[in-house]
Amino acid sequence: MIHIGDKIGLYRALNVSEALTSQEIAEVTGTSERWVREWCANQVAARIVEADHANPQQPRYSLSLEARAVLADPDHPAFGMGMFHRLPATMERLADLPEAFSSGVGFDYDAHGHEGAVGIERSFEPWSNTFLLPVVLPALHGVIEKLRSGAKVADIGCGAGSALLLMAKEFPNSTFVGYDISQYALARANEKASDLGLDNVRFVNPKNEAIANDHSIDFVTTFDCLHDMTRPQQMVQSIFEMLKIDGSWLLVEIKAMNTLAENVQKNPMAALMYGISILSCMASALSEKDGEGLGTLGLSRERAQSFATSAGFTNFDVLDITHSVNAFYEIRP
Repeated sequence: MIHIGDKIGLYRALNVSEALTSQEIAEVTGTSERWVREWCANQVAARIVEADHANPQQPRYSLSLEARAVLADPDHPAFGMGMFHRLPATMERLADLPEAFSSGVGFDYDAHGHEGAVGIERSFEPWSNTFLLPVVLPALHGVIEKLRSGAKVADIGCGAGSALLLMAKEFPNSTFVGYDISQYALARANEKASDLGLDNVRFVNPKNEAIANDHSIDFVTTFDCLHDMTRPQQMVQSIFEMLKIDGSWLLVEIKAMNTLAENVQKNPMAALMYGISILSCMASALSEKDGEGLGTLGLSRERAQSFATSAGFTNFDVLDITHSVNAFYEIRP
């Protein structure tokens, strides 16, 4: 019901100051009142939409300020419709799971199709649009200065390119390349870059153009993707070989503990995350035979630091950035 409320604009219709009847919502959205009325009943029962029952035969419906932020305002950093956007594509993978449990081999993100890529984009864009430039980048050692003067930047697992495009627009003297293996995500990234008219950014599939390994890159970013990779330790080694000796790697990852007991005790979203791991993150991390299969909660700070140290990095800093789901690390040679 949350998915359909987003899909056909019911939450957006409710993103107004006055409460609306089901008939008014239907008129705004061009939908059938009877269907809208039943949806509203579901949402009120679920304590998502609020109802004024002054007229019991014709309640008036509204969203709290918090609900507007999460459900109806794509510009708010707490907007949460991305995962609901990709719900149908994700649930279609249920048909693949018996074979995956039997064979041990999962499926990559392109198995979720175009809408899966858009859902991931909508999930991470709102927070990044608000905080990446003013909060995250200034927390890194000397990165802002390099970007202003002209740096080479690579985003590994760039998805639809949201973060890279923000940086490319803000820092025209620098050059940016995004790597991803998803054809759907790369198509979205190239479309958005074209719309913005940016000529200092490009997006490529590393299967077609190998990642640089000549210590020529000033700044590397990975946003919520290392735990999805089949061979994350190998990727960390590749990142070390990309970076200049004075370069920086921004690793953004899901907050995770070392054990199941710790994750269950300290993470109120643990059940959701382990479930989505089977349907998405771990499935991707096991999409090739002998993949490491970290999964959503598989990359704790300690494991990330171990990967970095094994690859040759000597500096591993936890950044003081508040986020409900992610941890932020700056890693340097």
